[in-house]
Amino acid sequence: MFVENLNRLLVHNLNFFFSFFSLSIVVNKHKPWIETSYHGVITENMDTVMLDPPLVALDKDAPVPYAGEICAFKIHGQEAPFEAEVLNRTSGVGVLRARGPIDCEQQKEYTFIIQAYDCGASPTGANWKKSHKAVVHIQVDDVNEFSPVFREPLYRATVTEGKIYDSILQVEAWDQDCSPQYSQICNYEIVTQDTPFAIDRNGNYDKQQHYKIMVTAYDCGQKRAMESVPVHIDVKPVCKPGWQGWNKRMDYEPGTGSKQLFPKMHLETCDGPLSSVRAMVELQTSHIGKGCDRETYSEKSLQKLCGAASGSTDLLPAPSVSTNWTASLLTDSGRDSDLIFRFDGRQAANIPEWVVPQNLTDQFTIATWMKHGPSPGLRAEKETLLCNSDKTGEHHYSLYVHNCRLVFLLRRDFIQLDSFRPAEFHWRLEQICDKEWHYYVINVEFPSVTLFVDGVTYEPYLVTDDWPIHPSEIDVQLTVGACWQGGEVTTPRFTQYFRGSLSGLTIRPGKIATQKVISCLQACKEGLDISSLESLGKGIKFHFNPAQSVLVMEADDLESINTAMTKVSYINSRQFPTPGLRKLHITTTVQCFGEDTCISIPDIKAMVMVLPPSEPRITIAGVERLVWPAAQLRAPFGVALFKDIHIISTVTKTDATLSSARRPGVLELMHNLDYCDVLVIGEELDPERESLEIHHSSLLGKHLDATNSTSGISIYGVDSMVHYEQAIRQVRYHNWKPGGLSERRFRLSCSELNGRYTSNEFNLEVRDCLHTWQGFLFFLSSIHFIPSFKSCSSFGFLLVIVMCIAALVVIVVLGIYRIHTTHQDGSKEDEEGRKDPEMDWDDSNLNITVNPMEVSMYLSSAESEDSDEEEETNIQKGKVKGKLEWDPSTLPY
Repeated sequence: MFVENLNRLLVHNLNFFFSFFSLSIVVNKHKPWIETSYHGVITENMDTVMLDPPLVALDKDAPVPYAGEICAFKIHGQEAPFEAEVLNRTSGVGVLRARGPIDCEQQKEYTFIIQAYDCGASPTGANWKKSHKAVVHIQVDDVNEFSPVFREPLYRATVTEGKIYDSILQVEAWDQDCSPQYSQICNYEIVTQDTPFAIDRNGNYDKQQHYKIMVTAYDCGQKRAMESVPVHIDVKPVCKPGWQGWNKRMDYEPGTGSKQLFPKMHLETCDGPLSSVRAMVELQTSHIGKGCDRETYSEKSLQKLCGAASGSTDLLPAPSVSTNWTASLLTDSGRDSDLIFRFDGRQAANIPEWVVPQNLTDQFTIATWMKHGPSPGLRAEKETLLCNSDKTGEHHYSLYVHNCRLVFLLRRDFIQLDSFRPAEFHWRLEQICDKEWHYYVINVEFPSVTLFVDGVTYEPYLVTDDWPIHPSEIDVQLTVGACWQGGEVTTPRFTQYFRGSLSGLTIRPGKIATQKVISCLQACKEGLDISSLESLGKGIKFHFNPAQSVLVMEADDLESINTAMTKVSYINSRQFPTPGLRKLHITTTVQCFGEDTCISIPDIKAMVMVLPPSEPRITIAGVERLVWPAAQLRAPFGVALFKDIHIISTVTKTDATLSSARRPGVLELMHNLDYCDVLVIGEELDPERESLEIHHSSLLGKHLDATNSTSGISIYGVDSMVHYEQAIRQVRYHNWKPGGLSERRFRLSCSELNGRYTSNEFNLEVRDCLHTWQGFLFFLSSIHFIPSFKSCSSFGFLLVIVMCIAALVVIVVLGIYRIHTTHQDGSKEDEEGRKDPEMDWDDSNLNITVNPMEVSMYLSSAESEDSDEEEETNIQKGKVKGKLEWDPSTLPY
């Protein structure tokens, strides 16, 4: 018996073990998920990193224990001094910390890889899974630790009267801090009191006699030098040629239009006999965005804004469920929502065959932003941007860089003549390897191919011919970042990897881009300007480069060049420009009569500081619950979901002059939007019985377009909030079989600048509530007996009100009827005398109680009860006079 029980126990434990073991195998089905890239900021000597977006890992196995929990974040990098910790295993929230003190002076930025790990399938951590790799960029914020230090312990200067010097004396201090804000010297100050000297921000002096003075320096964080420096100087009257009356820094506030850079600037030539002056002002913006401040809308929105022909396909869209081929690529969103893909010679993406048609026709356009530099030791290798090849290894068309030359290959299908045809087009341009952003457009009108770089046309310096490709049924593969080498023998693989950065890679079959559209797509929104051109006069000549980043002015006299320089301005037409520094460089050449150059003018280095714009708060408001009769849901055009929607944008200001009639510091702002999405919450739409749509006529006259699916509608294009309101109000929901519909929920959200600024998520609930009681309430609402309503939640409240009113009416009618009957019977008793003295009683405290819940009987069967009531009334009238019978339980004592 003992042995039998022991066997049963062992079998039971083994079954439990194998059940648990099999469960632990299958329970961990999914990998954790994290974002593809993070940008973080850490202040030096601190340990916590502020990440955007926050460090959160999600696991589809949740809420299954262990498998749905996050146990660790691991960092892979070049000995990155950071560690990641899981704060909550269930929510997947983590934090990134420094393992030790971070010193900005040693390293300003860090880049590494991070992955999330779940807890496996059991407490032991077995069968754990890890997420994809995400790139983390960390920027170290500087702290003003160091004070300025002068490079010399003592400065001396001696000048000779009558001799011209470029500079009499210049003191110089430096600062060990790493950031421009704290490492640059912004000001010098003379400490010695009652001295006739003045010192500018560059440390230059100009006076006479012999002086001994003390000078100190301040960095841009207003930290003063620990020790002042003595200056011994003999200054005699001299004249120093150069520009005077200018400031090294000019602040630009967004939305102020064109602002003068040097309103008091003038050139001192020390009375030299000049014949002409040439000044060149250069605005340096290569570190901003893709070469300058441009619009950062999505590629399809920009195409719509610039009037490009439809049919363009974005080959490098943001990763999503429908555009997942870019998910494995390295992205650097950078600042200002600019989507940039970085290729390091190891990444590439296969484009699904449904994205681009196989036949591009004889006319098509390929366009892209590219930043590329020379690759040491790899000059002989091809670097492919775009490649269309078949499994035999034949390249049908491709765009690649080879030895800093851009090459476009196009091999047409064999048609009639078996002859050579133009196949390879070569361009040799310095822009291809200058490590700067440029916009490339290839217009194909076979056999002619034209290249545009930053809006300028370039013809190929070399065109080679090749045999056409014979038509075949072999499948082809379109690839970005490399070329897919199929081959019958070799293992299929990527070759000819690209090394550089790409953005906005598009292809448009059947049409070519016009010069106007190309100029619009690559136009800078910031640049140099001349205010009040009419005031320059005829004595000045000037011209800009196409990007308006370089201005050259020439004049024959000093007054004309001085007037022209005071009119030089900076302008940024973006409503929300990219903040930060823009450097200015001015070079000047003075020619004298009979000489090439007679006076040397020092170059000027200044800066424009574009201040951060006030961030808008986009708010969507409207009715959040709607009730519609089934008949309207079944109507041919359905119902309008957002008929009373409103979109507003506000900014917070600290201006004390704001009107007291408005909310202090809050101003309404008008700006564009670039997309609004209406998403279905919960189950997707069933195409067999419901749809969500917007009629094309609602978009006419606007820069808008729309796409829809069973998951919702996306309206996109750069246009005003008013036009978006008008379009969204035309979004209609149609359900031709609403019988099983209890509710439908939708979510509306809008964006400006490709997600840089987003609205609140506006949720809308739609219900079909047209049954017996609700139909009755709709009737009362329609005749204004009760207030109108649009929410199902108000039905219960209104139902109670109507029942109470009905009950009150019944009570009053019955009470009046009883009193009237009693009064008639009492009058007749007085005439006949009281035969039964026991029936003489006081009815002043009589209460008649009616159950309000019985009122529904009267409302649900009105006709039948009316006839019954008439019969009952007749019977009561025929009762013996003086014989009233009451239920004593209803009388109070």
